[in-house]
This record gives sequence, C-alpha cells and structure tokens, in this order.
Amino acid sequence: MQSRPKKLLVISHTPHYRRGEQFVGWGATVRELDWLAKLFEGLVHLAPLHPGPAPSHAIPYSAQNIRFAMVEPSGGPRMCDKFSILFQYPSYFRRILRELDLADAVHIRCPANFCLLAMVILTFRSKPETRWIKYATNWQFRDKEAWSSTLQRWWLRRGWARARVTVNGEYLAQPPHVKAFLNPCLTDAEVAAAKGLATQKPGLSPLRLLFVGALDTNKGVLRALDIVRRVQSSGVNAQFEVVGDGPERPALERRIVEFGMTAAVTLHGWLPRTVLGEIYARNHLFLMTSQSEGWPKVLSEAMAYGVVPVASAISCIPDYLKKFQVGRTVPWSDLPAFAQAAVDYARAPNSWHAESARAVTAAADFTYSHYLSQVRALLSLPPDVTTDRPPSTAN
Repeated sequence: MQSRPKKLLVISHTPHYRRGEQFVGWGATVRELDWLAKLFEGLVHLAPLHPGPAPSHAIPYSAQNIRFAMVEPSGGPRMCDKFSILFQYPSYFRRILRELDLADAVHIRCPANFCLLAMVILTFRSKPETRWIKYATNWQFRDKEAWSSTLQRWWLRRGWARARVTVNGEYLAQPPHVKAFLNPCLTDAEVAAAKGLATQKPGLSPLRLLFVGALDTNKGVLRALDIVRRVQSSGVNAQFEVVGDGPERPALERRIVEFGMTAAVTLHGWLPRTVLGEIYARNHLFLMTSQSEGWPKVLSEAMAYGVVPVASAISCIPDYLKKFQVGRTVPWSDLPAFAQAAVDYARAPNSWHAESARAVTAAADFTYSHYLSQVRALLSLPPDVTTDRPPSTAN
C-alpha cells in the first residue's frame, strides 16, 4: 500500500469569486473539497476566478490546508466566447504544468474545456502517478451535447490519461478503470438529524412538492410548475415551494400569476444550506425535471429528510432509485406522467410512507464519511481514523 500523497492538485471549472478578502466558490464543490483535503497534507484547487460580485450560494473553504489557484475564465454562450478558449489555452497550459510539477496526486473534475486540456497533458506525462478523473454529468449521454463533452467521455473510456475514472451510475461493459461512485453531500450528523425530522412530516393533504436548483432551461422549473398545475387540476390539494434563482425566474413569476397559483406557490430564491433542512422536512415529493444530470446532490439531501423523488428518467437516476426502491422516474418531457405519479402518491399514502422511510435509509450512502472511504479505496490510500471528523470550520 502506498504512502499518503502530500499534495493533491484539483483541476476544475468551478466558478470562484472574491468576497472581501476571501475566495468563494460553488457550495457543493467547496464542501466536498473541504472533506477531500483531510486525506492529504495540502490541496490546491486550480479553477477560474470570475469578476463581479459573488452569488449568494458561493461559500469560502473551511479546511485550512486548501489553497485556491486562479486562472482567467473563458467560454460562454456566444460563438466569440467559445473561441476565447483558444486564446486562453497557452496560459492554461503553462499554469497546469506548473501546478502538476508540485503535486503528488491530481484530481480532474470533468466535463469542461479547461479540464480537457489537463487530460491531454496527463496523457504525455508520467507524474504524478496518482490520478483520479471524475466525470460529473451523464456518462451515458444519448442526446445532443457539446462536442467537447463527447470527446472527453471518448478519451476517458480509452484510458489514455492513465487515471482512475469515476462516473455516476453502474453501467455494463465499462473498462476496468471506470468505476461507479456516489456523490457525497451529507455529514453523519446531518443524516441523523434529518432522520428525526423525517418522522414528523405533516400528512399528505395538502401534498407538498419541492423544486431545488437553478431556474434555467435544463433544470426545467417551468415544467415543474406545469406539473403542479396538472396535479391541482386532478383534484389534489397541492402546494409548491421553489428554492433557487436564475434566468427563468421572471417567466416563472408571470406564469404563476397567469395560472392563478399565487396562493399555492412560494419562491424562496437561493437559501443557505442550513435553512434547507426545515424546507425538506415539510415536503413530501421532490420534482427533478432536468433534461441532463449526473446524480444531483439535492436528491440525496431531500431523501435524507424522507422526501420522495419524482424525477426525469435520465443518466443513472432510474437505476439508483430502483435499487433504493424509492420514487418514480418518467421521460423528462412527459408532464402528464410526472403529474400522475404525484397524484398516485397522494392517493396511496401507505406507499408514500414506505418509500419515504426507504429514502431516509438510502441517504446514508451519500455521507462524506462514506465518500472518504471510497476515495481511500480508489487511490489505495492508507486508512486514517481521523478523517470522519468534520473540517475544522463547518460550512
């Protein structure tokens, strides 16, 4: 068994910002890296630093052994934005090489053009020997997607970067170096607290449905609202809470008024994660209406509180929910099927209660302590009894 690597280099496209004297980034990634840093003497996160104010969901690192290393952001929705990546590649190349020379292990989080370059560089380097690449979205994508994502999956399957590759879901006929991996999002203490709240949920009338995520086309919040409207039209008393923000919020607000649903819908905007628990605790069903995902961490969080998913049949979500015997999955565009699934739960409370209890049990697989055990096994790191303790400052 190899000795513990001293320094881990993480390469990702996670947006970072300045908030006062601190660097802050996407909360879910920052929390994961806070825990991952416990397995190494130091962790460097190489990622883009964006101008402008930090969004409310961005948080600082709490682990004292993490250093943020910035690169300039590139890319965007316009064609000229996409071409800007080519102009940044020389500086990206130099920065990646400099950080790799100082690292004992490397972890790349795909897909992203910045990370594609890092994968190519690893193909032609022998060090560091400890390599782990995480493909965070849909590993078995069968619809239209960005060419760079297709290329990255093709490259990873062939093993040219000589890295262990982790993906969302268990798939047949995968190369030996490609492994299924569960995304962490919960501490052991959070799971215990959520389990207690899950037993105190209100009855199924009104039926409480929840959406958590960015308000954009992919996540499908407008479809989620339409689903709730259909549930109400079926005669079920339904309430809907939305946590998140994004470009579709104005359209969402207009449709709420047009549908006459102002009394049934609550828009919270982005909320601190510490507040989400009480919202999960009072809801029955989680609407996951995305067109493309890996395994959304919000599903695990919701399940910890006994919220039963009604989700798009994409990526690994159908397989995992079938394994857990929790929730329903339907084609992402089939709004009547979404609504019927919700109505079925409202009219069969015993089925909902049984699945809610199984959801709570399944959530234990998504703890950070379980995640660290997976990483130790993946990278052949020595066991360390100290790693199940939270980072030094809780987020």
